[in-house]
Amino acid sequence: MAKAWDGVIQAPLEGRKTKPREAGLTMVIDKGIGLQSVKDLIEMAGDYIDVIKLTFGTSAFYDQNLLRKKNEIITSSHIDVMPGGTFLEVAVWQGVLDQYLKNAKELGFSALEISDGTIDIDSTTRAETIKKSIEAGFRVITEVGKKDPQEVLPVSLVHQLINQDMENGAFKVIIEGREAGIGVGIYDQEGKIKEDEVDNVVAGVKDLTCLIWEAPLKHQQQALILRFGPNVNLGNISKEEILTLEALRQGLRGDTLKKAYQDRKDW
Repeated sequence: MAKAWDGVIQAPLEGRKTKPREAGLTMVIDKGIGLQSVKDLIEMAGDYIDVIKLTFGTSAFYDQNLLRKKNEIITSSHIDVMPGGTFLEVAVWQGVLDQYLKNAKELGFSALEISDGTIDIDSTTRAETIKKSIEAGFRVITEVGKKDPQEVLPVSLVHQLINQDMENGAFKVIIEGREAGIGVGIYDQEGKIKEDEVDNVVAGVKDLTCLIWEAPLKHQQQALILRFGPNVNLGNISKEEILTLEALRQGLRGDTLKKAYQDRKDW
């Protein structure tokens, strides 16, 4: 459908990919959006949402029929929907993965997040969980990193997990940043990006489009877009920030417009 300013304004940051896309994904964090709100959200911003994550174990508290309806609304709009990785960790820990996969399919989820941010999952179990999930018909997005800032993974292990997950069929790999984006992963206690940590992560990854950076805060999104371009994959985006993030991606917000203007003053 035509956008409101088509034919008048061009995006200052060129090259933004449109759906369906393999890069430039926006993963939205959903802490409990109702059916009507989901419909409104998709009507307003569906072109800029690729994945909706019903975060943590929140989907455990939905009425079954309501959850099926919600997932149907999302997937019929060509958006993947998945429960949070913490929920899957509980399923693995309790030894009910097969039932979890069956129920997730019956409830209408199209993707699964596989992580070990809280519990420990050995590499064999991780690989088997990825493969089982793919065989069950899900798009698999894994996550690397611990939620406890005291449990920092060696960068060599980060590289190993990313590469093994992709080899085992994962669609993308999330770099842990939590829903707050403070004091974990590539972020310091003020939520600022630790550039050396980003350097360490990307040094061992052949294809950077396989990574989704959890970036809930505006200055984090801005920094990652300026570093990697408008088609960097970003996650843990709140529903209120979808269009403002897209404005950052396309240079329609002062911070990224400045770069576009400096790079090309003679439009």
